[in-house]
Amino acid sequence: MTLTTLDPQTALVVVDLQNGVAALPAAHPMDTVVKNAAALADAFRSHHLPVVLVTVSGGAPGRTEQAPRSIGSLPPGWADLIPELKQQPGDHTVVKKTWGAFTNTDLADHLERLGVTQVVVLGVATSVGVESTARQAHEHGLNVALAVDAMTDMNADAHENSVARIFPRLGETGTAGDIIKLLAATRA
Repeated sequence: MTLTTLDPQTALVVVDLQNGVAALPAAHPMDTVVKNAAALADAFRSHHLPVVLVTVSGGAPGRTEQAPRSIGSLPPGWADLIPELKQQPGDHTVVKKTWGAFTNTDLADHLERLGVTQVVVLGVATSVGVESTARQAHEHGLNVALAVDAMTDMNADAHENSVARIFPRLGETGTAGDIIKLLAATRA
């Protein structure tokens, strides 16, 4: 469903826009994803709405056919947030070790304390961290919106599957520009 509204207490959740992830080959130009993500973070802050910045620093245990990257063997600064997000003291940070930002973190409690009823989710990778976080938000009873031009994947088919088939079942989708316009209209 196309984005129709934003709740008065909506939070922005930026998933894995960190140095190492942003440097990986992606299906869409990373500079566009970063520009749109930064614009959304600025807009949420200007409207005094919560901004959550999520990074990944590990992986869930268990066997998989595709070997996970070992975070410990990655270069220094790999897990640092990209500077374009301009992290602010009021931003909430979450360090996750699984695909979704709610598992074994304080994210659900943090959003509940703030009275958040909706999240706008974006970041990398669309079919992994973004989709998992959106699914978990939906399962926590939050309204979900997804900024489709502020996300990408390492695989174009996986990105398209999430955007076309999964996200419409979890919430509403729109562009960063759509979301910024709705913020301005509802917060005026």
